[in-house]
Amino acid sequence: MALKSGLKTFLRWFLTIFITLSSVIYQRLTGPTHPSRGRVHIENTSVTYRFLRNYDTTEDAPVKIVVPNEKIQGEMQWKRYKSHDDWSLVSLERHGDTLVTYLPKQPSAGKVMYWVTLRDKNGKRYPLSAEPVILRFKNPVPFVILIPHVIIMFVSMLLGVRAGLEALAKGKNAYRFTRWATGLLFIGGLILGPLVQKYAFGAFWTGWPFGQDLTDNKTLFSFIFWGIALWVGRKKDKGRIWIIIAAVFQLLIYLIPHSMLGSEIDYTKSNS
Repeated sequence: MALKSGLKTFLRWFLTIFITLSSVIYQRLTGPTHPSRGRVHIENTSVTYRFLRNYDTTEDAPVKIVVPNEKIQGEMQWKRYKSHDDWSLVSLERHGDTLVTYLPKQPSAGKVMYWVTLRDKNGKRYPLSAEPVILRFKNPVPFVILIPHVIIMFVSMLLGVRAGLEALAKGKNAYRFTRWATGLLFIGGLILGPLVQKYAFGAFWTGWPFGQDLTDNKTLFSFIFWGIALWVGRKKDKGRIWIIIAAVFQLLIYLIPHSMLGSEIDYTKSNS
C-alpha cells in the first residue's frame, strides 16, 4: 500500500516537473527577448549568427558575427523602432575572425530595429534574417531582486501544476499546494514583479488598467483564479474543480511569450 502510494506521488511529481519545464522552455524560446538565431552558407562557409533582442542601457549593444573568411564583408541597417527615422547604414568592422558593429544605446524601453547583410567577394548579398530584428533596451535590475523573482515565480508555477494534478487525482494535498502556489505568486508576481518592472522600465505596473503589458496582465489574472480556488477550497473537500481550472489557466497564459506588449517608447510621439 505504501509502495503504491509512493509510486503515485513520484509520478505526479515527475509530471509536474516535466510540464513546468516544458512550459518554461517554450516561453523562453518564443519570447520577444530571446536572441534571433540562424545560419547561412556563403562560399562553402557556414556562418552562424545570434542577434540580441534585449540589452542594458549602460552601453551600446554589440552586433557580432564570427566569419573566418576574410573575403566576406558585412553591413547593418538600423533605425529606432516606432520612429520617423531614415535607415542608417554602417559597415561591420573586422576584428580577427569576427565582424562587429554597435547599436547606439537608447533610454529604457527604447527599441531599435536592425538588419544585417553579408557580402561575398563577388558582391552577392546575403540578408541574415527575413525581417528586421527588434532590440529593446532596459535598465539593469539588481540581482538581489531579479533572482528571487525568477526563482519564486518558477516554484509558484511548479506548485500550481502540482496542485492541479493533485486535484485531478482527488488527492488530499491539493489545497495545501494551492496555498503555496497562490502565496508565492503573490510574492513573486505582485511584489517582486513590480519592483523588477520599476528598475527595468521606470514603472511599477504597466498592465490593466494602466496599460496592456501581457506579463503584468497574465500575472494578475492568474492570481485572481488562484485566489478563487483558495477561497472556494477553504472548506474540506471543496474547490477541486477551481484548483484544476486555476492550474490549467496558469499553463495556458504561460504559453503567451514573456514581455509581449511590454514597455516601449513611441518615438513618433516625441521630439527627440
